Amino acid sequence: MKFIKFLLVGIVFGILLVKSEAVSWYRIYEMFRFQSFHMYGIIGTAVISGILFLQISKRGYIKSIKGADIFVPKKDNGITRYIVGGIIFGLGWALIGACPGPMYILLGTGVSSMLIVISAAIVGTFIYGILKSKLPH
Repeated sequence: MKFIKFLLVGIVFGILLVKSEAVSWYRIYEMFRFQSFHMYGIIGTAVISGILFLQISKRGYIKSIKGADIFVPKKDNGITRYIVGGIIFGLGWALIGACPGPMYILLGTGVSSMLIVISAAIVGTFIYGILKSKLPH
């Protein structure tokens, strides 16, 4: 019962993504073919909102649920891992037509083939966990 508010926020977020067509395969296809600004507008809005909320939280105006300051650890320098990771993420997104968050939303809307995608994502995460110590970070 304690976490019901998170479930409700997730449901509202899922409805918002479905209604804005952000989980639509056709919208994602248009984005990768540079035929529509729709998805770029949604992603750009999310990035700008993230920057604003992060800056507000750094100034101490937003606290965590427990009332503590929000701390974002510094990232290590190194562009290669971000480029390689971004390419892998983008290829997966283009092939599947969904990034990780909307996979669950699409499953909830009745796209049962997302079970295969979610299963593959879980297996991939498990394999990464096994190989993490052997990979360059």
